[in-house]
Amino acid sequence: MAAKLMHALRYDSYGEGVDGLKDVEVPIPSPKNGEVLIKLEATSINPVDWKTQKGMLRPLFPLRFPHIPCTDVAGEVLEIGAGVKNFKVGDKVVALLSHFKGGGLAEYAVAKESLTVQRPCEVSTAEGAGLPVAGLTAHQAITKSAEIKLDGSCKQKNILITAASGGVGHYAVQLAKLGNAHVTATCGARNIELVKSLGADEVLDYRTPDGAALNSPSGRKYDTVINCTTNIPWKTFEPNLSENGKVIDVSPGPSSIMTFVVKKFTCSKKQLVPLLLIPKKENLDYLVELVKEGKLKTIIDSKHPLSQAKDAWTRSVSGHATGKIIVEP
Repeated sequence: MAAKLMHALRYDSYGEGVDGLKDVEVPIPSPKNGEVLIKLEATSINPVDWKTQKGMLRPLFPLRFPHIPCTDVAGEVLEIGAGVKNFKVGDKVVALLSHFKGGGLAEYAVAKESLTVQRPCEVSTAEGAGLPVAGLTAHQAITKSAEIKLDGSCKQKNILITAASGGVGHYAVQLAKLGNAHVTATCGARNIELVKSLGADEVLDYRTPDGAALNSPSGRKYDTVINCTTNIPWKTFEPNLSENGKVIDVSPGPSSIMTFVVKKFTCSKKQLVPLLLIPKKENLDYLVELVKEGKLKTIIDSKHPLSQAKDAWTRSVSGHATGKIIVEP
């Protein structure tokens, strides 16, 4: 019997950009042991997806081609594999797919039970699909790297969040405020009111002199910087840090890795810490619950049908998205 087919977008090699994404029909995957098959209702595109296609992460995440990109999905369980205990056919879920296998730009995908959570009806598919990579990165940066307790029980810290209207940034602002932090944020002028509405105490237009210098309007020094952008040199961060301040770089490049090594080697009190996401099911479940309770919002930049996923890809590459870019199969 011929395998049932689905529509998908995939690429066959590194470095071809949006033109390398090909519309194809491929067999619907089957769930293996510990996996579920999901009929996709929403997929989120993250910068890591197109950076992977460019080959920027090749040393860490080598791909096998052809590759269907994207990992953040929401949908309905259609089939369960052997050994799956916590899901049944018909369950609405949010999942983080394997970065090595991808599969999100398609009509169906398989996900590990260990990185799949229930999606309550109060959380839309688009809201849920926005959470996995960006939400978990923000959560790890705030709770682990910045050591902020989200119940607000720790001493107030001064936090700077750059690119605060982006995918990771807009979640980080909200989580930091849940933890009673004083939040200074940077973004473009058109998003200042949005970032304030998310809870930021001070917002800087990054194009102004003070914004470029990261100067807090209230003159505060930052205990932690959650750096969600690129190309800000260490010399800009350093004078704005408190005595033991640190910069958490959520998209570390060669220069930040070098700074990390130098600061460690010289035993500097001020540190740069590269962040490598370690996804955990319980944290994703926690974020979904926050959305359900109205304590965390997913800001949607735009929605695109799967047939126009190339437009969504181009939008992400532009770097000007406000919140999350969603593809709806």
